[in-house]
Amino acid sequence: MSTSELDPTARATTASATTASAATPPTRRTRVPSAARRMISAELRLVLREPTTLTFVLVFPIVSMLIIGGSFGTEPDEVFPVNPAHWYVATYFAVVMGSTGLIMLPVHIASYRERGVLRRFAASGFPRWSFALAELVIGLLAVVVSGLVLLAVAAPVYGLPAVQDPVRVVVATGAGAVLFIAIGVLLGTLLPSARAAQAVGMLLFFPSFLLGGGGPPPAVMTPELETAASVLPMTLVVDQVREPWLGLESSTTGLGVLLALAVAAAAVALHRARL
Repeated sequence: MSTSELDPTARATTASATTASAATPPTRRTRVPSAARRMISAELRLVLREPTTLTFVLVFPIVSMLIIGGSFGTEPDEVFPVNPAHWYVATYFAVVMGSTGLIMLPVHIASYRERGVLRRFAASGFPRWSFALAELVIGLLAVVVSGLVLLAVAAPVYGLPAVQDPVRVVVATGAGAVLFIAIGVLLGTLLPSARAAQAVGMLLFFPSFLLGGGGPPPAVMTPELETAASVLPMTLVVDQVREPWLGLESSTTGLGVLLALAVAAAAVALHRARL
């Protein structure tokens, strides 16, 4: 039966239903992925406009690896239980996470707070959790891209060490990346300006970098330096990535501690980063 053959009441009911259907907003299930995609897309564009911090994250670990990795030869000894160059390739792969979390993200987020970008995001109707998700994605992308570039540079120079325990390396890399991304989000939301974030990030990064694996090997450190290094998140992450990668004795307890810290830090960062 055509619409014209319906009685007036039926036509009115049909029209009302059609109008109501057209006026009904998209369900939350439809809106949420769209909002998340828009936030991530906006973040990618804005991050790419900050070449200084991106260059540091990408270039510093590579240059340091090329210099330090070639300083101790290629033969294992009493200081290095494996090829020293491979020791530093695995180490600097993990250092990328620290430079992302302690330098790139704090400066990026603090500059947003300084310029009122977060308020504009909130006023634009983005879900409160979307910014935290975007920072996680941006941080993981930075870690993955920087890590792959580092390995691509290391391959023809020192060769790539075979991964002895891929599962543990992947788990430790994921947990370490989440831990440092969460630390970066916390610093960015607590510090008042991009300059302050850069200063604090540098002060945290370089001692962590030098003591946590990027500097002298633990075997030549004094007991005091070893004690200081043992409490650093960088040391935990580097050890949990490097040891299973190179087939060295690795601690299941250490991996458990890393996973617990990553979950706890992510929960706090999610709360702090809500719009």
